[in-house]
Amino acid sequence: MNIVASISQQRKLLLLALPMILSNITTPLLGMVDTAVIGHLAHPYYLGGIAVGSMIISILFWLAGFLRMSTTGVVSQALGANDTPLAWRYFFHSLMIALCVAAFLLLLRTPLINTIIGAMDASDEVSHYARVYFDIRIFSAPAALINLVVLGFFVARQNVKWVVYQLLVINIINIGLDLLFVIGFEWGVAGAALASVIADYCGLILLLGVLFPQVRKLDLATLFKPSRALFYRLFNLNKDIFIRSLALQLCLGFVTITGASLGDVTVAANAILLNLFLFASYGLDGFAYAAEALVGEAKGENNPKKRHQIVLISGLWSAIVGALFAVVLVFWGQPWINFLTDLAEVREYAAQYLPWLIAICLIGWLTFLMDGVYIGLTRSKQMRNSMLLSCAVFFAVWFNAQTMLNHGLWLAFLCFMATRSLSLALDYFLYNRATLKEAI
Repeated sequence: MNIVASISQQRKLLLLALPMILSNITTPLLGMVDTAVIGHLAHPYYLGGIAVGSMIISILFWLAGFLRMSTTGVVSQALGANDTPLAWRYFFHSLMIALCVAAFLLLLRTPLINTIIGAMDASDEVSHYARVYFDIRIFSAPAALINLVVLGFFVARQNVKWVVYQLLVINIINIGLDLLFVIGFEWGVAGAALASVIADYCGLILLLGVLFPQVRKLDLATLFKPSRALFYRLFNLNKDIFIRSLALQLCLGFVTITGASLGDVTVAANAILLNLFLFASYGLDGFAYAAEALVGEAKGENNPKKRHQIVLISGLWSAIVGALFAVVLVFWGQPWINFLTDLAEVREYAAQYLPWLIAICLIGWLTFLMDGVYIGLTRSKQMRNSMLLSCAVFFAVWFNAQTMLNHGLWLAFLCFMATRSLSLALDYFLYNRATLKEAI
């Protein structure tokens, strides 16, 4: 591809990625507001409770992340092949799956929380407030899961304007209600959970309102007609992505649960550190989202040279942003921790582990980029296999380093991220070489 085409692709990538980065980093800011508001209450177990409760919700909702990923992959490829009706059909089929999953979570909410809390070795106070948070927050499941599908659809169409608006609306409402419910009404952990539920439904209403005029023009009888072939492809993709997400959440959840067993101060400090990690990851996801849409479009066009150029350009910018986040943590990591809690023992404890986060940022950019690339390619089996290998490395490192206590936990997490990055990068190198040869 010539230089003009390269500049055009770079401009297209940045126009998609930069708004997503700016809007995405408001999502962990929301978690930071939860953490900051609760972190300034009298006892660490309030912060520990919301950390565990939100971790459980994150596991359940992130396990359903296949709804967004598969939707982005199949819709972007359909649009790349100039088959707009097929793109809409995939969208409606994904919505049907989302509603079924949400109903399943609501029906099983009590045994789910009982099983998870029962398996934890947290204090009675942390367990109690984790349950309070979960029992309210779970009722946002229908909105949260449908939002995943709608988000995937908008990203695939490269219409990030409304994605940005929705994320901003959700997070602004959530932050405002957090302050009102927790500080103003003194509802504590329950107030933080209720704020998130209301914000999720407000975000859903916004995007459904945008889509409604477009849907009215469609042949709904055809689009809503169930197709075994479409469901089959989505289920195959979703199955692999679900296993991948389950392994990811197993490792993230293990960090929180193991931290809880090490004491209330440890689980509170790890909650703050994970919030800082999520801040960086949501920013890097901006380039991953752009890569999903552009790589999927290039695959739909059957243009491997264009696809590879997108990957290289995305990689360059992802590496730059990952390095910037590392610099931010070096110079402003401690002030962030101080903002999130005024508990001296938690501040001092969390500060010891900032070097681990800096190292994770320096290698983690490749992880997020390759996830986006593989979603666009709909190579879900390779994503699954890479995650299972990384999960095995995580637990192997922890088994041999658990005498290091929390340092061993963060070492295991660093090795987990490194394995994800390197395994997917190697697989892509082999895949790219094979597909470029076929195109010659």
